[in-house]
Amino acid sequence: MARRYSPYWMGRALQYALRLLVASAVLLALVGCWLWITTDLPAPDRLRARATLGNTRVLDRHGRLLYSVPDPFGAYRRPVAINDIPLVVRQATIAVEDTGFYANPGIDLRGIARAAWLNLRSGAIVAGGSTITQQLARSFLLDPSLARERNLERKVREAILALKLTATLSKDEILTLYLNQTYYGGMSYGVEAAAQRIFGKPARDLDLAEAALLAGLPQAPSRYDPLAYPDAARARQRETLAAMVRAGFISAAQADAAAAAPLRFGGGCTTPGCLPRAPHVVFSVLEQLAAELDPDAVARGGLTITTTLDLGLQESAELALQRQLAALAAPHDGGPDRRARNGAVVVLDPRDGAILALVGSPDFHNNAIQGQVNAAVALRQPGSAIKPLTYAAALEHGWTPATSLLDVPASFTDTDGRVYAPQNYDRAFHGPLLLRDALATSSNVAAVRTLDFVGIPALLEMASRLGISSLGQAPGRFGLALTLGGGEVTLLELTAAYAAFANGGVRVAPYAILAVEGPPPFDHPAGPGDTTPTVVLEPGVAYLISDILSDRYARKPAFGSGSLEIDRPAAVKTGTTTDWRDNWTIGYTPDRVAGVWIGNADGRPMESVTGVTGAAPIWRQVMLAAHRGLPPRPFPRPAGIVEMAICVEGGLLPSPVCPATRIERFIAGHTPGRPDDTHVMMRVDPVLNCRAPADYPQARSVTRLFRLLPADAEPWAVRAGLPRPPRATCPALPGAAHERSAPDNLDAGKDAWTSVPLLPSSSAPLVITSPAPRAVFALSSDIPVDRQRAAITVGIAPGVAQVEVIVDDERVGSVNAAARVLWPLQPGLHRVWAEGRDPAGRVVRSAVVEFNVR
Repeated sequence: MARRYSPYWMGRALQYALRLLVASAVLLALVGCWLWITTDLPAPDRLRARATLGNTRVLDRHGRLLYSVPDPFGAYRRPVAINDIPLVVRQATIAVEDTGFYANPGIDLRGIARAAWLNLRSGAIVAGGSTITQQLARSFLLDPSLARERNLERKVREAILALKLTATLSKDEILTLYLNQTYYGGMSYGVEAAAQRIFGKPARDLDLAEAALLAGLPQAPSRYDPLAYPDAARARQRETLAAMVRAGFISAAQADAAAAAPLRFGGGCTTPGCLPRAPHVVFSVLEQLAAELDPDAVARGGLTITTTLDLGLQESAELALQRQLAALAAPHDGGPDRRARNGAVVVLDPRDGAILALVGSPDFHNNAIQGQVNAAVALRQPGSAIKPLTYAAALEHGWTPATSLLDVPASFTDTDGRVYAPQNYDRAFHGPLLLRDALATSSNVAAVRTLDFVGIPALLEMASRLGISSLGQAPGRFGLALTLGGGEVTLLELTAAYAAFANGGVRVAPYAILAVEGPPPFDHPAGPGDTTPTVVLEPGVAYLISDILSDRYARKPAFGSGSLEIDRPAAVKTGTTTDWRDNWTIGYTPDRVAGVWIGNADGRPMESVTGVTGAAPIWRQVMLAAHRGLPPRPFPRPAGIVEMAICVEGGLLPSPVCPATRIERFIAGHTPGRPDDTHVMMRVDPVLNCRAPADYPQARSVTRLFRLLPADAEPWAVRAGLPRPPRATCPALPGAAHERSAPDNLDAGKDAWTSVPLLPSSSAPLVITSPAPRAVFALSSDIPVDRQRAAITVGIAPGVAQVEVIVDDERVGSVNAAARVLWPLQPGLHRVWAEGRDPAGRVVRSAVVEFNVR
């Protein structure tokens, strides 16, 4: 039976509920009145007179002053009247921050309700729903300690101040205050200071594209700073333009035109001392702290910020960059302007990630090169500088420094079905290479073969492990050209990735702040923060990459010596994009890692500037400065690295016919398992180019060593003039039955040769075996000309001596059956032959071979 309540008890319950509701309303009213009374609105003449605790100072790691932050509310800040602020600036600000600004009473009830719902769902304060008036109240009128809180009291006081502001000032006055006091990043308060800092012009001259970019900054000034993150700033600009279209301020066509309009950045600082030393680093540090603490606390809090920077090294890096760019603009040899105007340098301590030097451009003041943009954190294609990551992935997949790779013409099919045929930088192919040589000489074809083996996801995963986030984790975005620099990275993150190789496979994140001190009750954690070292590579893999990149003998055939060598063991890699737009050198020791990029901020190509001729001289000077006072150290060899002899050609264990051996290093358990089987000794007739059977005359045959290659490499070997084992067996010769052994005297030897009617007796004993007839050599612009040589080899019959090689009527060297002449390549068509003396002392001569050098 259902329980029934009497009307009496129901009435009493209703009375209690009504009393509770009235009491709650009275309590809320009392609290509201108290908050209204205690939340004072400063008088207009006090709005610009807030107290300061002294200038914030930024120091280098040794205590030397980099910057004393000027009071942003002092003389340097220039307030402007509403009529001097373009309409598009006001409209862009209203559209992106508070579309109902002119209609609301200072608060947006719908926005507050939406924010309350989001906060209720998340269990924390995650959204605010603040109007322009509330933002002004929070940033300029609330007590700074309360303004940083995210709680209900702050929101209520903020709303009360907003209501009082609306009741006291007109909307135009509020908007004028907001546009003059809001923080736009870079220690710039107000739209005038922001316009001068970013565009080098007064606010009244801003156009729609510039206005939309500035209006989007206050939401997250450090994240959208166009001088540090131009891509993020552009994306925010497009959001602002879309908001202006929705608000009816502009048309979609106007928005599209503004989004496509070029932006030229140029700081307006002309006062001596208004810019810090190392401006890109100092402004980055201030923005980081402004995001963590509060812009006002950083600008006016009297803080002492100690950075990781070494001012002496910073200035050395700046000078090295400026001098090299000047040399490229006016080469000492009288050559043309190389059209390289910009560059960046990063130096890290690989043991903890401390940024010791960071040069974002050669001249912060130079608007023509967009010197205010920090090129050290701008996205650029790295060229071959990304290759060590590909080979590190291959070593993790079981390859070794002795793995053989074919650098011959090849085609690959990408994931989207497109056929890709890589070319080397010098437009030539180099045949079979060991992994050590392929990485050291930067073979493109070998790198693509390697990525084809490990897969694009493996390279992206390796990059992510080493701290590179800009490439993402979407393999479908890239093809095999990713290993040649087909993606975009920043100099800072790629240099930090190399630091993991230097640090034995341990990754550390770059950081720039050592300590922050301030007046009580200020409290900020000192040191690098969240830079816990993380093991991301097996120590053996990191060591082998360092061992290869520091092998000056392995890289010498491609890069020679000089700008890639310093006074101690150093691993180094260059990178050059195929269109000459980006030029890199990154290298390291166990103590320092340095990265250099040169190019142009607007992406214009340079004139034949390579990693060796462009960035490498800067890298060398910076590395010498960075190691001043530090003793040389080898790369520490981890446990599990073993050494053994290999055949230089092929990378297998030495066999009796292996032409040369060397010591190679391996990770234990990943060593060659069989003797070399790619070389064979064969008795041939060098004149007829055939295999000599057992009963063939000894006087007509010579024993030669041939290298066996995969079928894919045979066309390359023929074009390169590499001696190939004859396919045909030699035919029976007249009188051969009487000449199964070498003649016993010189006259018999002479008669044996003259019995062959196929060639004149004077030419038969000598044959040019390399280069092949009509061979073509290509000079590389990345290698000094005097280091590019062609190997000339000669087939010599028994008894022939005093053999000399002649190129274009000039004697260039002597040879014997086991030697060769290295001839410096010179452009043009050339003729080569050999001359010697037969057993009778008569001069014999080979046939002439013509070849071309481009």
